[in-house]
Amino acid sequence: MPGIINYTQIPTFSPNFHLTKPKFKYLIKASSKNSEETVKSTNNEECRTKIRIKVPENFEPPEPIRFKSRADRRGDTIGAATALLFRLASGVFVSGYSAEFVPKDAIPSDRYAFEIAGSKLKESSKLGPRPEKPIEIYEYESCPFCRKVREIVSILDLDVLFYPCPKNGPNFRPKVVEMGGKKQFPYMVDPNTGVEMYESDDIIKYLVNKYGDGEVPCLLSLGPLTTLSTGFALMGRFGRGHSYTPAKSPPQPLVLWAYEGSPFCKVVREVLVELELPHIQRSCARGSPKRQELFDRIGHFQVPFLEDPNTGVEMFESAEIVDYLRATYAL
Repeated sequence: MPGIINYTQIPTFSPNFHLTKPKFKYLIKASSKNSEETVKSTNNEECRTKIRIKVPENFEPPEPIRFKSRADRRGDTIGAATALLFRLASGVFVSGYSAEFVPKDAIPSDRYAFEIAGSKLKESSKLGPRPEKPIEIYEYESCPFCRKVREIVSILDLDVLFYPCPKNGPNFRPKVVEMGGKKQFPYMVDPNTGVEMYESDDIIKYLVNKYGDGEVPCLLSLGPLTTLSTGFALMGRFGRGHSYTPAKSPPQPLVLWAYEGSPFCKVVREVLVELELPHIQRSCARGSPKRQELFDRIGHFQVPFLEDPNTGVEMFESAEIVDYLRATYAL
């Protein structure tokens, strides 16, 4: 379990987490048992609690189990998996993906590789330039136009700071109107170039031109047919990830290792959106170099993998992540 983590002198964040002039001194303590943010005024020595985030009582991160869903959440996973049929696995593989089975001994044990029947899958990809800062996207799960953008994010293997905008969400929907003048989604901000835009097709073209090979993948270039199929892909979840559930606002964005084509990741993303929890997605579809990065760090690769810097919790397993998020952040 993670130990105690102390953060001091962290500046105040505005709703979209851009840094502003520091007004307070923050002390955040995170452990496996509880977490509390205390705000100390620079004008006096008295401390007051601004946000209290407490890990559920008796919480223990579960051991990861590959390709298995908890019995009481199996229906959620099956419903989320129907999207793969309508979208023909768009968002499952990164750009330029290729793979071949090789003998088990051909890949060292310290290298990530999917193993089956005594062979290992050797995967590779061809990725474009990497942005220095995460792309920022305002969106929500049950929107077919937003799904199109999430698919290209996974295909291009981009890290994205998602600002969830569920219906009746009090924070980021108004922010989009303030920035762009319309309550329309998705809305993208690229802090690396200063570009901001609406319209899913325009966002996709921008991202592939800037961070890809300039070619929009076939399944994202079919106009109304693409939009229709992304709409059908959402039917298996019956509008989950659409409406706001009152929740605490985290001092720092959560981090989710995930990709759009995974049904296990999908059910976690839905709850992050409903609770309006900003999160950085470390995209890691098949062929992503970040699979090796997580493998090096944890000794295991599996998604979703959640990191909560507000509590120090790190965990696998979609059903348990959903339980943790609701118990920790829902009001």
